[in-house]
Amino acid sequence: MCQCTGIYRMLYRVMKSQTILWYFADPMCSWCWGFSPVLEQIKATYGDKLKVALMMGGLRPGTTEPMTSESREEILHHWHQVKKTTGQEFNFDGAMPEDFIYDTEPPSRAVIAVSEINPDSTLPYFKTIQQAFYVEQKNVSDPLVLAELAHKFSIDPQEFSEWFDNDETRRKTQLHFQHTRQAGVMGFPTLVINVGKEFKKISSGYRSFDELKLEIDDWLQEYQ
Repeated sequence: MCQCTGIYRMLYRVMKSQTILWYFADPMCSWCWGFSPVLEQIKATYGDKLKVALMMGGLRPGTTEPMTSESREEILHHWHQVKKTTGQEFNFDGAMPEDFIYDTEPPSRAVIAVSEINPDSTLPYFKTIQQAFYVEQKNVSDPLVLAELAHKFSIDPQEFSEWFDNDETRRKTQLHFQHTRQAGVMGFPTLVINVGKEFKKISSGYRSFDELKLEIDDWLQEYQ
């Protein structure tokens, strides 16, 4: 079972009658990008039985130093592993150019901002950031890029910027990171299924849909 007390306190009053699948992820986490099709399958299969709730994990928030060539090669090695395992599309040539700063706080905060403006766009916007980073080679730590991506969801750039730069949005982003630590989540993607006060971690790292389906079905059969 998962010690997810922070999450429980935060949303139990609102969601106590729902079955929730907590998705701990980061928009600049390569395994989360690899997991994206699996999440889509989960949503398509169980959309009427559970609610997917996104929790920003905080992979590398607050990074200020440019990436070294050694770090770049290490990360690209992981990207190749993800592509081999999941089949997800990556654009390797020219990825993470010299002086690139791998700060995952801005895109995470952007997701929180969009969730405040239009909650239904939260997961699609998260996926759009992933696509922009891994395939289109955009710097998704750049607020202007993040505003451009939000505009695809009919969100006015000025409105997005106001929410993105808002102190409350910054605070909520840090709360997401804090709740992730409190839940004992050490890597991404992680899935925790929850109904009422019952929590169970069903995935820590990438797993296929067929593997997860067995556990989700067992849980739903027991608690619904």
